[in-house]
Amino acid sequence: MAKPPEQVSADRRPHRRPVWLDLRRTSRGLQAMFLGGLASLISLVITFWILPQISSDGALPVLRLVVILAVIGLVMRWILAGVAILIGSIGVLIGGLLSQFAVVYLGVTIDPGVNLHGGPEAALLVAIVMSSVSAFVGWVAYAGSDDAYVSEVMRVVRRRARRIQAAPKTGLLIIQLDGLSAPLLNWMVMSGNLPHLGGWIRDGSHSMVDWHTGVPATTPASQAGILHGGSGQIPAFRWYEKDTGRVMVTNRSRDAAEIEARMSTGRGLLADGGASISNNWSGDAPKSELVFSRAALPNGRSRGYVRFFSSPQGAARGLVLCVAEMVKELHQARSQRRRNLVPRVNRGGSYIFLRAISNVLLRDLNVSLITDELIEGTPVIYCDFVDYDEVAHHAGPTRPESMQTLEGLDRVLGALKRIIDTLPHAYEIVVLSDHGQSQGSTFLQRYGRTLTQVVDDLVDTTKGPVAATGRSEGWGPVNAFLTEVSLRRSVAGSVTRKALHGKALRGEVELGPADCDPPVAADEQMVVTSSGNLALIYLATTIGRVPLEEIELQHPRLIPGLATHPGIGFVVVDSIAEGPVAIGRAGVHVLRSGRIDGVDPLTVYGPHAAASMLRQAEMPHNGDIVVISRLDEFTHEVAAFEELVGCHGGIGGWQTEAVLVHPRRFAVDEPPVGSDAVHALLISWLEQLGQRTDKADQTGEPAAAEQVTPERVAEPSDASVEA
Repeated sequence: MAKPPEQVSADRRPHRRPVWLDLRRTSRGLQAMFLGGLASLISLVITFWILPQISSDGALPVLRLVVILAVIGLVMRWILAGVAILIGSIGVLIGGLLSQFAVVYLGVTIDPGVNLHGGPEAALLVAIVMSSVSAFVGWVAYAGSDDAYVSEVMRVVRRRARRIQAAPKTGLLIIQLDGLSAPLLNWMVMSGNLPHLGGWIRDGSHSMVDWHTGVPATTPASQAGILHGGSGQIPAFRWYEKDTGRVMVTNRSRDAAEIEARMSTGRGLLADGGASISNNWSGDAPKSELVFSRAALPNGRSRGYVRFFSSPQGAARGLVLCVAEMVKELHQARSQRRRNLVPRVNRGGSYIFLRAISNVLLRDLNVSLITDELIEGTPVIYCDFVDYDEVAHHAGPTRPESMQTLEGLDRVLGALKRIIDTLPHAYEIVVLSDHGQSQGSTFLQRYGRTLTQVVDDLVDTTKGPVAATGRSEGWGPVNAFLTEVSLRRSVAGSVTRKALHGKALRGEVELGPADCDPPVAADEQMVVTSSGNLALIYLATTIGRVPLEEIELQHPRLIPGLATHPGIGFVVVDSIAEGPVAIGRAGVHVLRSGRIDGVDPLTVYGPHAAASMLRQAEMPHNGDIVVISRLDEFTHEVAAFEELVGCHGGIGGWQTEAVLVHPRRFAVDEPPVGSDAVHALLISWLEQLGQRTDKADQTGEPAAAEQVTPERVAEPSDASVEA
């Protein structure tokens, strides 16, 4: 990056001139003050023009009101920061919004040259309109970009950078762009639409390499490998466990905590003083924010929360932009319908809300939390940005709205680079994805029936199969945030617990569709779980993995019916004689020996298909039957078993083609295969930077002090927002 790899020690740090002698910093401050005052003035003029309830005695009172509002706003920010520890994150959010109204109300009533016409409701109306107009003007001024909030963050960074000591070693910032495939990134870089990330690649500071995720191509599985080296514990996004009779969902906090306990050795990627932000797993980090596996555990709050929720360019601006994002989504969805674009899916319901949260509020909150860790000199930081993945699921991986989301994330990378360049210590930036996405009309759209209905027709059971599927992926970050807030002994925690009492189980907030976690009775005979174009079928009443020979005896039409269905590419099932076999319409591939009878059903799925499916077939809690949907060999479209136009989870198309963009100083001899291999690479880079204190535990047993178990789901703690 811009700084040398080795840090300058504290006694050799260059002498910094006082702020008042640093003309560059002084000019930046004056420019920020001028632009802020100009935005306030424009907002006031618009408010005076549209509302008859307010008027002024001339131009001077309006200018004076701009100064009064700035002073009162500064005092209000100090007050909010001081009481943040008492009211919590949501309290700061609500207080920040109310304070915007209070600032306007006080300013209008104090200025003698400003006249209000009407009763107390007139002042309230003026405050609401003026605050809303101010947020809208700020959005228009920055063309809806992230520059307004980033500019405020940069002012905080510059102020704090003058008082901190440089960390002794170069740190590593790892940014995950969820769902970004290598072919798409390559195209975006060539087109010049990613000036920051593409610029790093063009100028030679970074190299880009693709890596194969294997099956399942999901965020939980890939992050399990990247953060813990334990991807072999996760057969899909959701699965059924016969021994407990439960459907496990990887972005549900209690399930995530239990799964992490199974795979953690205590020496994950982030074990040595790292920070995990907005991820499925902690990576054994001592500091975790918005992490599914740690959401139900007591946790402190960084000042990044306070800065975001109390900032006029943070939460208040974010809510205005959320509304704008929802309006934009409604327009774009209508445009798809009007143009009759195919494939497409229904983009209504909760997705409109989730897109606004992920693309606006969570993105800016992540930037704030990362900034706090960068300032502290945290050795390694890992953060997942889900913006692109959420939009691509519903709009399509290569549709214009998905590309715009990637461009927004590129601006975030540019902002983080500017923040790092401002700090006295250095960071290397690694950008990677956890999987790609494949496009196509869904299984239901193509054939008029769900996979569960097809299975029901092929089996002889007294009860219909239980279907565990749904659009629950986007609810994970929202639920993690609300769970963390609800566990606090603060005003915000109490309000959240009462408001979401019916949606919390053992303290964990669970919003989202119910069909992803259906009740499974003890006498259920068949369970079908879906993750993109991967489905797992369980003979629930038969203990252990059921072999092909027994399935043929119990349900003789099931395997042939699935293998020859036009929407299914192949099925994988264990045989007593030869182990896992992939069975297609016109042939069989024996996965262990490589023997092929007839036409190989795996050919169109690529050279890694056989090894990927063998590894997945041998995972614990894998389905008795694994189903992969069709793949069009010309368009590379798949047929998701969920109602998503862009999907991932199985194999076929771009979903298994992830990307790794790394500093050129770190060598990659050959493209990694599997997320565990990416984990090994990142560990080796941390060792080169001197950020690993010792080697991993060779026994492979989880360290007792580091284990995270469901029993640690605790009562609300005394931890709260740090001022």
